[in-house]
Amino acid sequence: MVNIKKLEAELWESADLLRAGSKLTSNQYCMPVLGLIFLRYAYSRFKLVEAEILKDRPSRGGMTLPVEASDFAAKSALYLPKEAQYDYLLNLPEDIASAGLENREGNVMASLGEVVNNAMQLIEEQSEQLAGVLPKSYTDFSDELLSELLRIFNNSALDEVGGDVIGRIYEYFLNKFAKNIASDDGVFFTPKSLVKMIVNILEPKSGVLLDPACGSGGMFIQSGDFVNQTGMNANSTMTFYGQEKVEYNAKLCLMNMAVHGLTGVIKSGDEANTFYHDAHNLAGCCDYVMANPPFNVDKVKSESASAAGRLPFGLPSVNKKKEVGNANYLWISYFYAYLNEHGRAGFVMASSATDSQGKDKDIREKLIRTGHVDVIIRVANNFFYTKSLPCSLWFFDKEKAENIKDKVLFIDASSYYTAVDRTLNEWSEWQLRNINAIVWLYRGEVEKYKALMEEYYSHIHSFLLELKEEYGALADHEDEVYAEMDSAIEKYISAVDGIHALPDCFGMKEYVDSIYEKWKNAIDRIIDDVTIFERINQRRSVKKMGYKNVKTFKKQMLETLSSSQEIVNDQFLAIEGAKWLYDKFGDGKYQNIAGLCKISDLSEIEAKGWSLTPGAYVGVAPVEDDGIDFAQRMAEIHRELLELQAESNDLMDTISKNLKEMGL
Repeated sequence: MVNIKKLEAELWESADLLRAGSKLTSNQYCMPVLGLIFLRYAYSRFKLVEAEILKDRPSRGGMTLPVEASDFAAKSALYLPKEAQYDYLLNLPEDIASAGLENREGNVMASLGEVVNNAMQLIEEQSEQLAGVLPKSYTDFSDELLSELLRIFNNSALDEVGGDVIGRIYEYFLNKFAKNIASDDGVFFTPKSLVKMIVNILEPKSGVLLDPACGSGGMFIQSGDFVNQTGMNANSTMTFYGQEKVEYNAKLCLMNMAVHGLTGVIKSGDEANTFYHDAHNLAGCCDYVMANPPFNVDKVKSESASAAGRLPFGLPSVNKKKEVGNANYLWISYFYAYLNEHGRAGFVMASSATDSQGKDKDIREKLIRTGHVDVIIRVANNFFYTKSLPCSLWFFDKEKAENIKDKVLFIDASSYYTAVDRTLNEWSEWQLRNINAIVWLYRGEVEKYKALMEEYYSHIHSFLLELKEEYGALADHEDEVYAEMDSAIEKYISAVDGIHALPDCFGMKEYVDSIYEKWKNAIDRIIDDVTIFERINQRRSVKKMGYKNVKTFKKQMLETLSSSQEIVNDQFLAIEGAKWLYDKFGDGKYQNIAGLCKISDLSEIEAKGWSLTPGAYVGVAPVEDDGIDFAQRMAEIHRELLELQAESNDLMDTISKNLKEMGL
C-alpha cells in the first residue's frame, strides 16, 4: 500500500532540493514544476484510457488499428501525441541538439527545455480549456535540472492509485509553494481545512457553482470530490464557473481542475474583476457560491461597482474620492446576489466584518432580516500561511427549514483545532466532521449525526479487533523478548471483547498505549541487545522469517514500529474526536454549549446590535478547577520572581566589576 503522506514529502524534498541548488526563485519554479506534475498525471490517465480502448479495438490484416484523438474524446480523456508523452521525454538522448528533433513549427530543438515546451503546446492543442494555460518556460532550466525533475516525478507509486494520488501531490506542492511565494498575500491558495468545511456544510449535489475569487480552484476540487464520493459524476451533475483577476492564479486553477479530471469555465484578467464585472452573467442563477475573497480591499471605485449591480442591500460607505474604503460588504452582497431561490453560499471573511459599523451594519441588518443567514463559524488564528489573524466562515441558505427560518447557528471554533507547527493550525478530518455534526443537529438531520457516530464506532472497533488478533498472536509467542507484554495484552483483549457501543471505546486509549509502549520496548531490546540475538539464534530466525539478514530485519522492525505508531496516533485522534462529540450531544440531541455553539433568533441578534460575532452569543466555556490554590500559587510565583531579580542584580554587579577590571 502506498503511504501517500510519505510520498508527498519525499517528492517535495527532492524537487525543492533541486530548486535550492539552482538560481531559480520559488516564483519561477512553481508553475513549471506543477506543469510537470500535470504532465505526469496526463500520461498516467492516457495509458489507462488507452488500455481500455485497445481491449475492444478491431484489427485489419492482423494489425490492431492505432488509437486516435477521437477515441479519447469519446471517453472524456486527453489525447497525448507521442512527443507529449512522459516516457518519450524520459528516454530522450542526453545531447538533444544532436538528435535533430523538430518542434511543431518544424524548427530543430537544441535543449530539453524546448522539447518540454513543445510537449505543452501539443497538449494545449488537444484541449480548449487548457489553451494558453500550461507553462512554457522550461528553457529557464538547465537540461540536467529538468531531466532530474522528470525522473523524480516518474515514481511508479503514482500509478498505483491513479489520478487521485497525483491530484493530492499537485495540491501538496501547491500548498508548499503558497508558503514560499505568498503571492498576493497567499490568496491563490485557500487552506484545505477551510475549503473542506465550506464544502461539507453546503453539501453540493448538482447545479451551478460559482467562485468569483477562485484562486487555484480549491473550492471546485473539494466540491468535485464531495459529489464523486456520493456516487455521482461531478462533471455530469455540476457546472463550475470561476473568476480570477490574476491570470497566473487562473492558470493554476485550470491545471488543478485538469489534474482532478474536472472541467469548468474560468475567466481571468480585467473582465474577471468581480468588483466591476459579473463575467458569467450569473446574478440570481447559482445553486452554490463558495469563495475566499481578499479581505479589507480599499480604493474600489464606487460608481463602477454600483453600475455593475449585484448590490441588493446598497453600497457600503463611500469616501470623498468616491471610493469604497473597505470592500468586505461588497463581497458579502455579491455572494448573496448570485444565489437563486434555493441557493446556498459559504465563504471566508475577515472577523471584523461580523461586527463592523456604519453602512456595513445597515447592510448586515437587511441581510439578517431576510432569514437566509444560516451559520457563522469563528476560526482560530494561524489558519493561513501568510496571515495570523482569525477569520470567520459565513453560510447563507435561501431554502432553510421553517423551524430555523428566523434563527442563526453560531459556532466558536477558535479553541478547537490541531496545531501543525508553531505558526500553522488546521482542523483534522475528525474535527471537521464534528463541527459539521453540530450543523446537522441544528438542521434537524439527526440521521447524519447517528451515521457519523456509527462510523466512529466501526472505525475504532475494527482497528481494535485487528490489534487484538495481532497482539493475541504475540501473547502466544514463546520468545522471552515478548513475555513482558503478556499482562498488558491479556487486559486489552478482555477489554476489546466487552466493547459493544461507542462510549465503551473511550477507555481503550490506556490499553492501546500500554501495549504499544511494551511492544516498543520489546523491539528496542531486539535492536539494541546483541546478546538476545545470540541467545535466540536470531541469524537463523530472521532467515526463517524471510529476511536476508539481521540488518534488514532491524530495518523492517523500525519501519513497522514507525508505521504502527502513526496508525495508533490516528486512532487516538478518532477516540478523542468521538468522545468530544458524544460528551456534548450524546445520541443526537442538539443543545447550546457555552463557549462552543448557540442557536439565536432574530430578536436576540437585534438586541445585540445585529452583530454576527459568535463570541457575543456562545459566551465563554466554564473553566475546570485544576485543584491549584490561586493565592498560594501567586505567592510562589512572586517568590520566584524576587529570586530571579536577585540573580539578575548579582549578574549585573559581576559584569560591572569585570568591565572595570578591563578598564572599560
